[in-house]
Amino acid sequence: MIRVLVADDEPLIRAGIRMILTSADDIDVVAEARDGREAVEIARGTAVDVALLDIQMPVMDGLTALAEMGRAAPRVRVLILTTFGERDNVLRALGHGSAGFLLKDSAPQELIHAVRAAAAGNAYLSPAATRHVVDTLASPAATVRGEEARRRLAGLTTREREVLALLGEGLSNADAGARLHMSEATVKTYVSRILTKLDCDNRVQAALLARDAGLEPSAG
Repeated sequence: MIRVLVADDEPLIRAGIRMILTSADDIDVVAEARDGREAVEIARGTAVDVALLDIQMPVMDGLTALAEMGRAAPRVRVLILTTFGERDNVLRALGHGSAGFLLKDSAPQELIHAVRAAAAGNAYLSPAATRHVVDTLASPAATVRGEEARRRLAGLTTREREVLALLGEGLSNADAGARLHMSEATVKTYVSRILTKLDCDNRVQAALLARDAGLEPSAG
């Protein structure tokens, strides 16, 4: 079973997330938290695999809790629940090792898929969230980020760039494999190489790097 902690200051939101997740036979919501501080304490003392953290919470916000959890309970994979209100929030979450982002209006099946992906050690960024991140990160600094991103991508092979482009679109390993006519296992191997070459901690960072560099999937 995948053991999940849900942290949100609104009881109805927590109840809704619990209902969705427990409809899956491999997920169990083992704890709930009303604020970031409580979430960190629960993660420290409870067997939790994945934590869903809202950004806007009292006492301690979700981003601060993410950083604290990385030190207090590094085994826990964290998904941030957000509406991507501010560019700095996205960058801070990535810097603290978030396993991905989930929009609060995501479909129930997407929430379940994100939790499973995080528990399996993968990062999750839905296509909708990917597009939102790109829009959010649009700024005068984009030119500088683009130049740096293209420099980092220079050492990738053609195939690695094709795989990375699909990560930038938010595709899973299985979907990327279908697009490129490769097995899911082969795509996973490519992703591992890409993360190593780009010095990225997770797929989300690699996806954003691809978008910064303007990398687009090849036609067909």
